[in-house]
Amino acid sequence: MKTLKYYILAASVIVSVSGCKKFLEQSPDLRTPLNSKEKVAQLLVSAYPKSEYLSFTENSSDNAEDKGPRTDYSSVSAEQSWTKAYFWQDFENGVEVSGSTDDYWNSTYLAIASANTALKYIDEHPGETDLLPYKGEALLARAYDHFMLVSLYAKIYKPGEANDSPGIPFVTDPEITVSPQYKRGTVAEVYDKIERDLTEGLPLINNSVYKKAQKYHFSLNSANAFAARFYLFKGNADKVIEHSGKVLLDNAQAKGMLRPWNSTYLPYIAAALRTAFTQSAQNSNLLMGEASSVWGRNFYIRYGLGKVISNTILLGPNISGGNYSYKPTPYVEPYYDSCKFSELFFESKIGSGFGQPYIMVPLLTADELIMNRAEAYASKGLNDLALQDINTFLSTRITNYNPSTHAVTLARINTYYGIADPKAGLIKTILDLKRAEFISEGLRWFDIIRHDLTVKHNILDQNGASTTVELKPGDPRRVFQLPIPATKAGLTLNPR
Repeated sequence: MKTLKYYILAASVIVSVSGCKKFLEQSPDLRTPLNSKEKVAQLLVSAYPKSEYLSFTENSSDNAEDKGPRTDYSSVSAEQSWTKAYFWQDFENGVEVSGSTDDYWNSTYLAIASANTALKYIDEHPGETDLLPYKGEALLARAYDHFMLVSLYAKIYKPGEANDSPGIPFVTDPEITVSPQYKRGTVAEVYDKIERDLTEGLPLINNSVYKKAQKYHFSLNSANAFAARFYLFKGNADKVIEHSGKVLLDNAQAKGMLRPWNSTYLPYIAAALRTAFTQSAQNSNLLMGEASSVWGRNFYIRYGLGKVISNTILLGPNISGGNYSYKPTPYVEPYYDSCKFSELFFESKIGSGFGQPYIMVPLLTADELIMNRAEAYASKGLNDLALQDINTFLSTRITNYNPSTHAVTLARINTYYGIADPKAGLIKTILDLKRAEFISEGLRWFDIIRHDLTVKHNILDQNGASTTVELKPGDPRRVFQLPIPATKAGLTLNPR
């Protein structure tokens, strides 16, 4: 973690000055002080991580495969960290590399610092009620940031258990000292603090303050979607259903919020799909984030989405008996593209060709939300409601969907999976649908650690012979390692 000075220089608006006299009249660090609602709003743009978790969670999951030794040089600079993720190895480079666990950790704490700075200003101006929507956003952003950190860098929360293993530092104050010391606390303590921020912040959210860029800030829809995800992890099914219902009002409206894979998207070529997928105008995208990343080139790496996973998970048989409308596209055999991410580029100087690649990331979607609600229904034994959400979801995924032919029933689940128990069968169905839906988006990893699923990765040698390695439940490598420099702040690394 870095000092407050670093955070503010990175997150605040830097003012430009002209003329010697004007320059001398400025404070030495040229920082714009927080002294208005507008500047608080500008600061909160930085309260969301500018890095991504997709690359290391996706390559750690069973949605990645070894496509074989390369015969050419890869142009993807982050491939080393993605390779480490495939083999569940710690990232130990000592520098921030796009797509690495260290980069996401540092970027997320940087975002937390921005939220804390905004909250400090707001708390010092209690009479300014027009700041309350920004307080709500700052609290939601801080809750989301810490939730992602504790989910990745600590043991996953287990409902009904003590959850007394080391968590992550929950930071609530801007740093005002050099090299401060921190404590990790426990996973349970971190969850309690996340819930406190969530429940305090959500009632303050006001959509009207961000009329033009609502999808890039916490809105009522995205705040409730985050609450549903949080309570799913915590095991509170009633809360998942409550918050989901504030976004997915009825079956017809819910269907209109899902990605139109078997309708609007169906005729799209790869380029058009990449463009559409991360547009804020898509009803399914509830919260978007900008991330410095080369994940837009993820198809052209040795480890990742390949022909085997494409043919089995995306193009192979599924519970409906029909065909998914997903579009895995071979770039050059055996490299496959999910056609979800377009690489964008910030030029450091216009026309120079040098700069920083980035992608837009759907952080929260209606597609995940309806599946989270289906799982909550299933856990409560509300089987008909779980099936209703599953079939609404499938009605936008299966080509030429016909409810009389493709609708999922408990009998169909029993026949397809050989699972007679309704709860187990429904959850297996939901997890399989989510696995296919969120390929290349990194969400599969969270289901793996929540449900104690074993991950198997193939390894191909020069002759094409394959061996398999496994990551089983209880393996300490299922928790990503903290950056080594974090030990200087008093933090203990995760066991290995």
